[in-house]
Amino acid sequence: GCALALAEAGAEVIAVARTGAEVEKVAAEIQAKGGKAHAMVCDVTDEANVAEVMGGLERLDILVNNAGTNVPVGFLKAETETLDLMINLNIRAAFLVAQAAGRIMDRQGGGVIIHLSSTFGKVGRQGASIYSGTKHFIEGLTKSTAVELAPKNIRVVAVGPTAIETPMLAERLKDPAVAADLRGNIPLGRLGQIEDVLGAVVFLASPAASLITGTTIMVDGGWTAP
Repeated sequence: GCALALAEAGAEVIAVARTGAEVEKVAAEIQAKGGKAHAMVCDVTDEANVAEVMGGLERLDILVNNAGTNVPVGFLKAETETLDLMINLNIRAAFLVAQAAGRIMDRQGGGVIIHLSSTFGKVGRQGASIYSGTKHFIEGLTKSTAVELAPKNIRVVAVGPTAIETPMLAERLKDPAVAADLRGNIPLGRLGQIEDVLGAVVFLASPAASLITGTTIMVDGGWTAP
């Protein structure tokens, strides 16, 4: 969704994922609409793979740092495998990709890094201790790197979506109790759609947001308002 929206706004897109078929489909859709797009395969949990793929880019003006996962589990029942999974993807990989992008942006004289945070980067939730912890890391990373990279004309910002009806959440939403609980925490009374997130991403990537850095735009239907 972010790739398509940025392409529509005029960006030349490099779509990246572990699965080539996924990003090739996105690139083909952008190209069919007259846009410019490339598909690249990369496992962001593999440091060498990240270095190889990112190191081959001559220019990068916008990074949408979107890879992540969530395995809901109670704090007392969480296993180290689950902890390692989310730390490696939500924290370590996010850091390495942002660092690689930042080095390119430093070399070229500017850019914008957009992290995908979450409602749970602002609040806690039962059964979300690990996930919430990883998203609080993203919040801290956004603020600290924004201050450090500002003199280099690199902005670092984040978008904090609420529960969005993506394939990752689809299985959990089959449980009526889970769906009702999530909706009950959102004052606007509905779960988010991918399209709800796109405006914030495109805005933050654009010159209209040139004085915005070190902060998160919440797209959460009011969850974090109380």
